[in-house]
Amino acid sequence: MNSVPSRILLFALVALACGVRSAALGAEQRPNIIVILSDDLGYADLSCYGSTFHESPNLDRLAAGGMRFTQAYSSSPYCSPSRAAILTGRHPARLKITDYIPSNSKTGRFLPAEMRHALPLEEVTLAEVLKAAGYATWHVGKWHLGDVGFYPQNQGFEVNIAGHAGGLPPSFFWPYGNKSNEAVPQPAGKNYHSRGVPGVVDGGKPGEHLCDRLTSEAMKLIERRQRDRPFFLYLPFYDVHTPIMAKPELVQKYQAKAAKLGLPAVKAVPTYGEGSLAHGTDQIAKLPEQQANPTYAAMIETMDTNVGRLMAKLDELGIADHTLILFTSDNGGHSVTSNRPLRGCKGWLYEGGVREPWIVKWPGVTRPGSTCDVPIINTDIFPTMLAAARLPARPDLHWDGVSFMPLLSGDTKPVHEALFWHFPHYGNHGSGPCSSVRVGPWKLIEWLEDDSVDLFNIAEDLGEKNDVAALHPVRIQQMRALLHAWRHEIAANMPRPKS
Repeated sequence: MNSVPSRILLFALVALACGVRSAALGAEQRPNIIVILSDDLGYADLSCYGSTFHESPNLDRLAAGGMRFTQAYSSSPYCSPSRAAILTGRHPARLKITDYIPSNSKTGRFLPAEMRHALPLEEVTLAEVLKAAGYATWHVGKWHLGDVGFYPQNQGFEVNIAGHAGGLPPSFFWPYGNKSNEAVPQPAGKNYHSRGVPGVVDGGKPGEHLCDRLTSEAMKLIERRQRDRPFFLYLPFYDVHTPIMAKPELVQKYQAKAAKLGLPAVKAVPTYGEGSLAHGTDQIAKLPEQQANPTYAAMIETMDTNVGRLMAKLDELGIADHTLILFTSDNGGHSVTSNRPLRGCKGWLYEGGVREPWIVKWPGVTRPGSTCDVPIINTDIFPTMLAAARLPARPDLHWDGVSFMPLLSGDTKPVHEALFWHFPHYGNHGSGPCSSVRVGPWKLIEWLEDDSVDLFNIAEDLGEKNDVAALHPVRIQQMRALLHAWRHEIAANMPRPKS
């Protein structure tokens, strides 16, 4: 783990380097910042990450114009914790938001850990810091971090379009499950996800797709911006989360493609991912070995098309060269598709649940077509965006995040000594309570029900097929001690014994 003094020194050096770089952008000009977050997009879902069935030409073009990361992670295999980490720079276990909100009631040997059902208002978000520095702050898309009173407009965003308590739209087509243009609050514990999507009914029409609409709303904000004020656009799409539904003409396109390639017909979506019964799974399903779902592929193309629309708008307005774009996903891919070569899917601490596609384009800083293999995690977004905006680091806020600004300029030095994950619940994708730590190429998963561990060498075994724990007792002891010390340091919420 990084000590606080070394982190502060690193941030100070990064801030100095950013000040030097800023001359290329103008003495006073700070970059516009756009963070695009896909929902449940897997590491291997884009063609620039190896997919041969899905088509993502615009995201491929974004990667070709910037830097593509190959070992970038979410801090959680679920959405709400991941989003909280992005906005605060704090690990979900530190925030006590360790499952999707409002979590589920599954139990096993233990009761699941208690957790918060909203991002506390006392947490200082990236939007609040950037707003205080003069940025316009806009949220367009999925929120899923609390109900009324804990919405984006309560957390530093001047504009909130479509963000509310729910984590998925009842429908991806207008009117998106709405009966009105506002989300109706419900008591805690009710089904947040049965609500419609607020603020996107007026002006819509039959056939309108939610991703198209959100991108149009974001483009309007950019067009109407104050020219002398930089903006921070947080654009968390609802795609490609369930319900798995897409534009009919695109579904037909990929049905024809699947038939031409001789791909197997898509079967029912597996309920759970890969695991072991000893690790809290009461049902095992074999995940797809190939990407062959036409509807899912069509959803990816729609999202990709909208990234292209946004990029074209930046070019049209002449601000592309002064805009930093970061694209990633909130957690691993859904079990509806194949995450190969990775093991597992959303909900698991295997690589398939936490390794993400991650692309950064910042003209004048990122070298076009470059690749970075240094491990990073999404708590790092907060300090990196502060550095990009030439603002001082705030390690008192983004306690678990480290700026990866040096990597954007081609540095290859590690920014973390270790990466940690903690999931003290029984997931709706099958995983039981567990924690994990990665040090160098070594990754340990500790299963809390039976106190067992798995150990993988990620550099040699990306698919985590070979558990080598029995061959490395000393390494196991050291890594478990590191993991336990980290959990104690952050006062991690733990599963509770049944009375």
